[in-house]
Amino acid sequence: MFEAQQVNFASKSEFYKSLNAQAQQMMSGETDLIANMANLASLIFTTMPSVNWAGFYLVKDGELVLSPFMGKPACVRIKIGKGVCGKAAATKETQVVPNVHEFTGHIACDSASNSEIVVPIIVKGKVIGVLDIDSPQLGRFNAIDKVGLEALVENFIAATKFE
Repeated sequence: MFEAQQVNFASKSEFYKSLNAQAQQMMSGETDLIANMANLASLIFTTMPSVNWAGFYLVKDGELVLSPFMGKPACVRIKIGKGVCGKAAATKETQVVPNVHEFTGHIACDSASNSEIVVPIIVKGKVIGVLDIDSPQLGRFNAIDKVGLEALVENFIAATKFE
C-alpha cells in the first residue's frame, strides 16, 4: 500500500522533487487512466499546501468533462476555450492565474478559490484533458509550480496507457 509523505520543505523545488518521486512510486506498474488520475488527485490534494481543489477534466465529445478530483463538487462540463481549464486545453499551454477574479471568463465552481493553475495533458500532439488545481490563496502558483506540475503530468503520461 502506498502512503503519501507529508513533509515541510524548504523550497517549492524540493516539494516537487518529492511529489514527483511519490507519484512515480504510486503509479509504478499501474497503467489505468482513471486509477492514476484518482491517486494523483488525492496525492496532490493531501500533500500540497494551500489548495482547495485538485483534479482532472478529460476531453469528451469536444468539451472538458469532470473526472477524478478531490475537493468540493465542481463544474461538470467546460467548453474548450472557456475559463482557465478551457483556455489551457485550447492553447495547449499551462495557465497560471494569480487572481481568478481578474481572469476574463473565469468559471467559479468554488467561490473560495482565488488562484489556479491548469496543465494540459497532451498525448501524441492532442489535448486529452487537463490537471486543474485551485487555491484560496491569491498568487499561490508561480513558475516553479508550473515546472513541477508539468513534470508531474509528463510522468503521468509515461505511466498511463492511453487508447
